[in-house]
Formats: sequence, structure tokens, C-alpha cells
Amino acid sequence: MSDDSHLEKLVKMYSLAAVNALYSPTLRVSPGEAEVRIPISERFFHSAGAVHGSVYFKMLDDAAFFAASTLEPEFFVLTTSFTTYITRPVSSGHMRSIGRVVNNTKTQFIVEAIAYDGEEREVARGSGVIVRSKIRLADVAHYST
Repeated sequence: MSDDSHLEKLVKMYSLAAVNALYSPTLRVSPGEAEVRIPISERFFHSAGAVHGSVYFKMLDDAAFFAASTLEPEFFVLTTSFTTYITRPVSSGHMRSIGRVVNNTKTQFIVEAIAYDGEEREVARGSGVIVRSKIRLADVAHYST
């Protein structure tokens, strides 16, 4: 399988994931890097009128997860830990996160991600560990179809 084919399948897998019907995200990938963009909606707000922390986490984790996924063409990867730091509230526009693999070993990926608001101000960052699972990508919903 070519690298381009793998990357295209990852984008399709992401876009068809049931959870993403709520967020309407877009994903762009290149080897070792991924970008997620989500339009802000009041559906994501906590009671004080800004985006709930779960959205920050999702964006950062998704970008980091797919950055690692670009480097693993055979097996599904799993986030085993991910620490999130939220530094600025967001209440309009869109959010964008960039994830990168900073270390890749035989068993795990160390990843980092940064999220930005529509004015390109940093609003959150995170880092974590992603591991290769025993689940073949060929058996994962929407990857091969």
C-alpha cells in the first residue's frame, strides 16, 4: 500500500466515525503530523458561554492520534495517556489543532499537539503516549471500505 493510500484511508476513517457527526471536524494528514479543524457551535459551550474542555481534549487527542496513525500502516493505534492544558477560552469562530510525533519507538509514539483559535492564538496544548494495538487496520470500520 502506498503512503498516500494509507493517509487517504485515515482521513476517510475519521470523517465517517460516528462521534464526529456532533463536531463536523475536518482532518488533514502528512507523515508524522495531523491537523484537525472544528467550527465552534454553542452546542459545545459550558454554562459560562465558552467551549467545554472536552472539545479541547478531543481536538488535541485527535490531532496527536492521527499524527501517530500516519506512521503505522498496519495496526490501529490507541491513546494510553494524554495530558491537556487549556490556556484560553474560545466562544466563536473555529478551533484548529496540530499534532506531531516527537518520538517513535517499536512499541509507542510520544506525541504533542497545540490548539489555536480563529485568530491563531494558542488556546491549549497537550502531550501523551500512543501505542500500537493488535487490531489490524484492515479490520477497522471505514478504513478499508
